[in-house]
Amino acid sequence: MVLDNAPSWQKQLSMEFEMPYMKTLKQFLRAEKDLQKVIYPHSSNWFHALDTTPLDEVKVVILGQDPYHQHGQAHGLCFSVLPGVKIPPSLKNMYKELQTDMGIAPASHGYLEGWAKQGVLLLNAVLTVEDSNANSHQGKGWEQFTDKVIAIVNERCEHVVFMLWGSYAQKKGAVIDSERHLVLKAPHPSPLSAHRGFFGCHHFSRANNYLQQHGKTTINWQLSDIG
Repeated sequence: MVLDNAPSWQKQLSMEFEMPYMKTLKQFLRAEKDLQKVIYPHSSNWFHALDTTPLDEVKVVILGQDPYHQHGQAHGLCFSVLPGVKIPPSLKNMYKELQTDMGIAPASHGYLEGWAKQGVLLLNAVLTVEDSNANSHQGKGWEQFTDKVIAIVNERCEHVVFMLWGSYAQKKGAVIDSERHLVLKAPHPSPLSAHRGFFGCHHFSRANNYLQQHGKTTINWQLSDIG
């Protein structure tokens, strides 16, 4: 459990890996593997969000809760699935809002790597899950680690847009300094709640307007086709 591919984060988070809660989390994950349990995403992708979006390049943070728990879906970026995997319902609704908000046609895939490489930190609160067992790794320590990630962005970055969708994300993001950053709140894009205010929230265009106002390059939300 290391951040070898994320040097900008490693500098800020190295002490976190020595904390008692993280040692307990490591023991839990090792025990699960010893029991032959299948864990998603693959261990090489547990920190993929940090690997792909360096700390000094973070412009937008989208907070998720739990990785997808079916085979071949999760790869360490919240809401994103690997190429060739069916687009999940919440992401379909994100695409619908993008089309209404900015006229961007829905992508044919659910692979959000293109956003992450532009400075969109796609961070789940919990970074692992057992196969076919949603929320199975909640309360094991990941939440404390990702709270620290959020705190680092809050303290060390300027003018970041935080998209907090649903009560879980909003509670987790309560520490964010709204004087220093833009905090956007809406219901979760899941089919259960998207019609309660996620549709029509205009978060994607509002994020770009804010970035532009503060002299930052905007996010190109149009995802490229993938072969």
